[in-house]
Amino acid sequence: MARELTEVGVVGLGTMGAGIAEVLARAGLSVTAVDVDDVAVARGREHLAHSTGRAVQRGKLDPADRDAILERIRFSTSLEDLAHTELVVEAVPERLELKCDIFGRLDKICPPDTILATNTSSLSVTEISVATGRPSKVIGMHFFNPAPVMKLVEVVRTVVTEPSVVEDVEALAARLGKVDVTIGDKAGFIANALLFGYLNHAVSMYENHYASREDIDAAMRLGCGLPMGPLALMDLIGIDTAYEILDTMYKQSRNRLHAPTPIIKQMMTAGLLGRKSGRGFYTYADRDSAEVVPDALTPAGDAAAEGARPVRRIGVVGSGTMATGIIEVAAKSGYEVAFVARTLDKVEAVQSALTRSLDKQVVRGRLDEAARDEALGRVTGSASLDDLADVDLVIEAVVEHLGVKHALFANLGEICKPGAVLATTTSSLPVIDCAQASGRPADVVGLHFFNPAPVMKLVEVVSTIATAPDVAATAHAVSRQLGKHPVACTDRAGFIVNALLFPYLNDAVRMLEAHYATADDIDAAMKVGCGYPMGPFELLDVVGLDVALAIERELYVEFREPGFAPAPLLEHLVTAGYVGRKTGRGFRDHARR
Repeated sequence: MARELTEVGVVGLGTMGAGIAEVLARAGLSVTAVDVDDVAVARGREHLAHSTGRAVQRGKLDPADRDAILERIRFSTSLEDLAHTELVVEAVPERLELKCDIFGRLDKICPPDTILATNTSSLSVTEISVATGRPSKVIGMHFFNPAPVMKLVEVVRTVVTEPSVVEDVEALAARLGKVDVTIGDKAGFIANALLFGYLNHAVSMYENHYASREDIDAAMRLGCGLPMGPLALMDLIGIDTAYEILDTMYKQSRNRLHAPTPIIKQMMTAGLLGRKSGRGFYTYADRDSAEVVPDALTPAGDAAAEGARPVRRIGVVGSGTMATGIIEVAAKSGYEVAFVARTLDKVEAVQSALTRSLDKQVVRGRLDEAARDEALGRVTGSASLDDLADVDLVIEAVVEHLGVKHALFANLGEICKPGAVLATTTSSLPVIDCAQASGRPADVVGLHFFNPAPVMKLVEVVSTIATAPDVAATAHAVSRQLGKHPVACTDRAGFIVNALLFPYLNDAVRMLEAHYATADDIDAAMKVGCGYPMGPFELLDVVGLDVALAIERELYVEFREPGFAPAPLLEHLVTAGYVGRKTGRGFRDHARR
């Protein structure tokens, strides 16, 4: 049975240490908070006063409770004052030699049954534990920043950590109101191992000038629903901290995807550390400010849409969910829309689906009847591509099969008037192949909408090596008119979103495959620890494992990066027909839910 701890200590009173001390005191524990000198202790007091004061201002904490929390915390500059504690949490900078020194000293000061916990996010808990004479009493207790707000705690056991120590710490995490996931000692644990590979990949994308910092961040926020874009998150974490975590992970894993992208070290050396220094990937109003201010790299207004060709009539080819959604968005935005489906039955089905969708919006008060009728009046359907002869822009949304798209673009190249822009919504196939098939490659661009098109704000504007500048500008201008947020990139497998998302999902499958953590714990770590709207296995089951596998194969073939090779477990599940919700079984059994 787990012990009920009452006397605890915290070593290190930076932002994280002060936050941990607050969390412990909020739960009614008596806390001894220690830092190296009076200046550091004063800074820790200030962190606590600011955090609890802000909670009072927001009505989340009663002033009397705030005073009681602060009274439970005693401050000191001497580790000797931890001699009476039952558990000590270390939260000093991520330097192994520093942590080992502190643990060696704590081992001599604290009673034999005191649990020594490290808040390290990337260093080996095992290496820290052997600096003591009690490695079986050492454990990782990785809180997330800001500790009073973030609900996740990763409980990290080594191969010699006593089961009773794990039980005590898990019970404490529950008492603190945290969600804990218990895992083995591996660089990055769950959340950082998955998060930092993705962040590193995003930095590489920026360093290689594939897309702008603003477009990379907007793509992941709007395309995946993430709380922050990767480069803004790097600035929040701190470029130096990110470098240390990635370097530690690479030294343990030797996975090239964890090797810090060169620009990270260059920025660290130059003192461009992110928000804390006032400048990182972005420039901030001041040190420790969250306010981004314009700099030399900030794009000027709607410059991407300058020189756009005029567009009055839009053609859409396709009859599926994506095509119907694009038709709806275009019609509601004031464009005349001519759509083409394979048969007259499919034309009727699209018109019926469009009417149902608009009627539903009227019922919900999101659209008035006059606007509905005007939108429907702008749409005409046909089963003949010849009816697209006079449109200004054609958006293709047919099946993701290169042969089908080749044939379609060959026809569109002959049928459409000179100057008409031809766009493909492909999410994974090369746009240049469609462009070459059209016979007019300068007029072809990728317009990758996200599903459902009426809801999702992101559009990836994909230029090939042959796309004319005014064609890309037209794609940006139309996207804006449709109420979308366009981001620019070139014709490369995965574009921005899928190229960053699917290697992360593949890493999660590899983690599960290695039996490091359960699907539930991995999903919880990413949702609770990183604020993701869905865990990787929830998302894979929704997307479809077959779809994920196809995209990962495209990425692997394009980049020849061993880390992008689809995890064998994913391939086996697809082979078995377990492809997610649509079949009732994927990583989880949906038939029984």
